[in-house]
Amino acid sequence: MAEVTAAMVKELRERTQAGMMDCKKALVSSNGDMEAAVEYLREKGLAAANKKSGRVAAEGAVESYIHMGGKIGVLVEINCETDFVANTDAFKELCHNVAMHIAAAAPEFVSKDEIPAEKLEEERRIAREQVMNDEKNSKKPAQIIEKIVDGRIEKYCKEICLLDQPYVKDPDITIQTLLHESTLKTGEKVTIRRFVRYKLGEGIEKKQSDLAAEIAEMTAKKA
Repeated sequence: MAEVTAAMVKELRERTQAGMMDCKKALVSSNGDMEAAVEYLREKGLAAANKKSGRVAAEGAVESYIHMGGKIGVLVEINCETDFVANTDAFKELCHNVAMHIAAAAPEFVSKDEIPAEKLEEERRIAREQVMNDEKNSKKPAQIIEKIVDGRIEKYCKEICLLDQPYVKDPDITIQTLLHESTLKTGEKVTIRRFVRYKLGEGIEKKQSDLAAEIAEMTAKKA
């Protein structure tokens, strides 16, 4: 068995913010493998965070983030249980990072529960047509086709739902995992309630300029 040194325990604690004894236990359990120890603590943290899921989180902050010189803007409300935690640097950093992630990843909903049923049904219809029009699926039974469609819908939901997206600063974890880790560190339930993302000019039909036509028109006026 690999030796677990104080330096290894210190490094793991700095990376995960877990307790010293928990870090040592994780390293012993993973035979000194640092990455495996991190995963061990994450799994342990997720279990601990789940125990807090029923608590009420009504405090927190509304964070703003502006990107690309004002071309993309985000407002996100992240909740915790007390003002004390809401005012900590760690919570403020979390809010900033989530807002920055939203600006970069452009989610449409916080979670799958928010997706309108009609939108899901339309995506399912499109996915089914695509699958059935693919020649390699022509001889597959209906139940297999539906499983393929289910897989595509699951992938679609993960792409547009904030909690299921890979975190832009650490793609090995999702935003949901990031929240669970914050819950473990703070000892309080941490949730994302809502967000809005603005992109400059989004939804506006821009005028398409035709340079040749403009020059011809100017020339005709001068003639």
